[in-house]
Amino acid sequence: GVQTCALPISTFPVADLTNPILQPWAREELRKLNSRVLAGRPLYSRQTSCWPTGVPTFLLYVVNPVFFLQTPKEVTILATTDHMVRRVFLNVPHSRNPKPSWFGESVGHYEGDTLVVDTIGVTTKAFVDNYRTPHSENLHVIERYRMIDDGKTLEVKFRVEDPGAFTTPWDGKQLYVRADRTALQEQVCAENPNNYFNMEIDPVPQADKTDF
Repeated sequence: GVQTCALPISTFPVADLTNPILQPWAREELRKLNSRVLAGRPLYSRQTSCWPTGVPTFLLYVVNPVFFLQTPKEVTILATTDHMVRRVFLNVPHSRNPKPSWFGESVGHYEGDTLVVDTIGVTTKAFVDNYRTPHSENLHVIERYRMIDDGKTLEVKFRVEDPGAFTTPWDGKQLYVRADRTALQEQVCAENPNNYFNMEIDPVPQADKTDF
C-alpha cells in the first residue's frame, strides 16, 4: 500500500457568513457558532471529544500520517489519528438506502491512474470542514486521488454536492507528501468527558446498548 504523510492545514475560529453559496439555515448555524467564539467562548472540532471527522473533513485533518491499503476489492484508508478507518469498495454500486454513518458509504473505481471515490450516506452529526459547516442528509462527495510529482505527492481533488446546505456544488484540493518509511503508530483518543474549565466541548459518544 501507499504510505503518506500529509501537510498540515491552517484553521480559523470564525466562519465567513458572506459566502453566497450557504443556504439560510446553514448560515444561521454558523452565525451561532461565530457568536460563541466572538464572545470569548472556545469552539472545538468533533475530534476533540473523540468523534470521527466525516467526509470531506477526513481530508482536512492531516496532522498525522494517513495510510492507503489496497486489495482487489477494496481500498482501506487508515488515519493514524485515533485509528480512523475509511473503506472504499471497488467496482460496485451504492446500496439503495445506506444507513447514515460517520464516513458514509464509499464506492470507487479507477479512471486510468486516478482513483475516483463516490460517497453518500454521511451522518449529519459530521461537518464538511474545520469551521463546523453543516450539511444535509443528501451530502454527496466525489474524490479523485492520483499520484503526481513522479510519485512523491498524492493529490486529492474533491467536489461537494448538497443542495440542502449549499446553493451550488463546490470544489477543494488536498496534497499529501509521500513518506515510505513512516511507520503506522498506535494512537488512541483518550475519552475525557470532564468539563473542568467550562469549555463546552462535545460530549463523548455513548452507545445506546453494548454489543455483548
